[in-house]
Amino acid sequence: MKKYLITGGAGFIGSHIAEYLSGEGHQVTILDSLRTGFKENLEGLNVKFENGDIRDEKLVNKLVEGCNAVFHLAALVSVPESLLKIRECIDINTTGTINILEAAKNTAGCKVVLSTSAANYGNNPVLPKIETMFPEPMTPYAISKLDGEYYLKMYQDQYNVPTASLRYFNVFGPRQNPESAYAAAVPIFINKALQNKPITIYGDGSQTRDFIYVKDVVKANILASQVGNETYNVALGHSTSILELAQKIIEITNSKSQIQFLEERSGDIKHSKADPSKFNKLGFKPDYSIDSALEETISFYHNELVK
Repeated sequence: MKKYLITGGAGFIGSHIAEYLSGEGHQVTILDSLRTGFKENLEGLNVKFENGDIRDEKLVNKLVEGCNAVFHLAALVSVPESLLKIRECIDINTTGTINILEAAKNTAGCKVVLSTSAANYGNNPVLPKIETMFPEPMTPYAISKLDGEYYLKMYQDQYNVPTASLRYFNVFGPRQNPESAYAAAVPIFINKALQNKPITIYGDGSQTRDFIYVKDVVKANILASQVGNETYNVALGHSTSILELAQKIIEITNSKSQIQFLEERSGDIKHSKADPSKFNKLGFKPDYSIDSALEETISFYHNELVK
């Protein structure tokens, strides 16, 4: 049995990591301020929940003590909100990460696995995205995530704190909040399709994303807690267009939804695709295709609607 801390563990991805680790019989503590997480995401899990903030140094030190690893997901996660609240974004995402690293420095062998973002690549049109590309973050959110990667590397080099950073591409799956003002396309499309409501696409739908299922992201985190000490892309390495995504969802749900096209949104990145080979060489192999992952996700949202 190992001891783990998951910051932001009541959120979408964090709760899936908690579900897996607690299911394996490990001692799991969740630190979450519930700013964007939900306590019900942890229902039925054998975890200790601490309602608190990663900016609270004393609390972070107490919770990290004796841990084998920290999965660090707590962050101000909304890109638009980061533009409106730059100082708060830096405070939570950068200073909060330093608090975690400082605490890990005092616990021998405690590895810090940071959830970071493909947003660090910015709008560079070169595809696929590879970790050696020059980062071009365009928002405080992305800059703070890149900062986190640099701090992890610095703490590893200066203080021998074991670390790894995972750059997620488009993660989707059960428990992703479709009601959020900044909700991702997958839960919104699924909810509309299940209710036979029109599905709205900005632009012509030819824009592409590299989607990856949340359970594969869990698998990536577990692997990163055991091997690797750099920054890695976590993705399928396969692009799906937004139109194709909507069509797949309509087909799987047998929906009568019509697709409506609106004007393109300014600032939207046109194409995104990862080169995941660096992490794959360490042994990462996703279990889910887009289709099998969508089926599992649709089943979850169908049950939620029935409830």
